[in-house]
Amino acid sequence: MEKTCHQHRDCLRKRAEEETVTEVPEAVPMLLPPAELPPTQIIERTRHRYEDIHRLLEKRWTISAIGRRLNLDRKTVRRFRDTDLDELLLSARERRPNGVLEPFKAYLNTRFTEAQGQVSGTRLFLEIQARGYRGSRQVVRKHLAALRAGTAEPVLADIPSPRKITSWIMRPRETLTESQNERLLQVRLNCPDITRACDLARAFADLLRHQRGYLLLEWIRQAEQDAPKPMKGFASFLRQDLDAVTAGLTLPWSSGVVEGHVNRVKTLKRAMYGRASFDLLRTRILTQP
Repeated sequence: MEKTCHQHRDCLRKRAEEETVTEVPEAVPMLLPPAELPPTQIIERTRHRYEDIHRLLEKRWTISAIGRRLNLDRKTVRRFRDTDLDELLLSARERRPNGVLEPFKAYLNTRFTEAQGQVSGTRLFLEIQARGYRGSRQVVRKHLAALRAGTAEPVLADIPSPRKITSWIMRPRETLTESQNERLLQVRLNCPDITRACDLARAFADLLRHQRGYLLLEWIRQAEQDAPKPMKGFASFLRQDLDAVTAGLTLPWSSGVVEGHVNRVKTLKRAMYGRASFDLLRTRILTQP
């Protein structure tokens, strides 16, 4: 579901841009997202890491060997191997330290233009704080200084992240707030592919929660017929082990308890790693019968 949202962010951004253009006052210049992501440190690090990993993959290095060479976790290496660079860069863009200010930049720019630059950073900080801003005062002052110097970055269209959209879809509908329901509805109206993936994801969640494994094959057929590519891939993957998945969605038994014990033992091992000194180990060895 998250991959589908990543692949169709352009649908959401295009719609958000259209709404932004119609709502911005004439005194404020058109604020469109940049054609390329600004070269921030995290974006450059993501780009270089992607290039390093794929260069080693071309040399037929294994996931483990690449992780040791680049000092990365195997999951990180696998994610960079299986994910498009554009998708990784968008995720990096959303993790920027100043990203918390992004939803409020359009408001700040409008207030700055209306006041012809004669407005204090403290006042604007308090105004956006009342609207939900949770960042620092210094970030607001830095943005205002960039506005006065004419070096401020263009405002990105305010669209929810793929991870946030996915969380709204996968949660039970009754647990969503009114605001979350409205934003998810807007996403569905803006992108038919996300709408189709949303319907299929919720149908699959219903199979899982109510143990309706007898409907799985029909769900797979529907997904393979007209679902977005990531959802089709998931459906094809389920078909490869259809009997086992059907049993998992039908029978009351679960390996969850066993997996819980395994994770508990692993946690204890990690917590105790390095605590046993050489003298303690020698004492235990010497005292063994």
